[in-house]
Amino acid sequence: MVSTNQFRNGSHIEVDGTVFKIVDFQHVKPGKGGAFVRTKLRRASDGNLIDRTFRAGEKFRSVRTESRKMQYLYADGTDAHFMDTQSYEQIAVAESVLSDALRFMTPSSEVEVLFIDEAPADVQLPSAVELDVAQTDPGLRGDSVSGGGTKPATLETGAVIQVPLFVEPGQRIRVDTRSGDYVARA
Repeated sequence: MVSTNQFRNGSHIEVDGTVFKIVDFQHVKPGKGGAFVRTKLRRASDGNLIDRTFRAGEKFRSVRTESRKMQYLYADGTDAHFMDTQSYEQIAVAESVLSDALRFMTPSSEVEVLFIDEAPADVQLPSAVELDVAQTDPGLRGDSVSGGGTKPATLETGAVIQVPLFVEPGQRIRVDTRSGDYVARA
């Protein structure tokens, strides 16, 4: 059992028979009344984000999670397909659950697939990935590293992010997978 004072960002709990990932939590001790915990939870089955408030000290069933290194193969419109690099076993995870992560995954890239109670549920990406810029407007004369301003760029995965004016099509850049921001040229 997990108590509210053992909450950690990224851990999983079961509430009313549904598995949730704790995205954010805050202990609140009002001047009057009992303490409580305000949380943002992401439902593991479909990725929906909800806000829930619990009394301090409330207990929940902890959920067994395991992370396995797998190779991303392809997405077919409904599912994303992965292969275990040790046993060559293939699994499919619904694209709706992985929509944020799929923006930064290229076919044949290595990722950590999170299993919740032996079922694949989520993908853990590295904090930054290197991707090619597929399309962006050309830079103007005088644009340099020190010059301010951004422009939209489409990456090889189809994701659109804001990049500095000096980035050209075909260049390789580092992208922060948590925020979707440009980090640096690779």
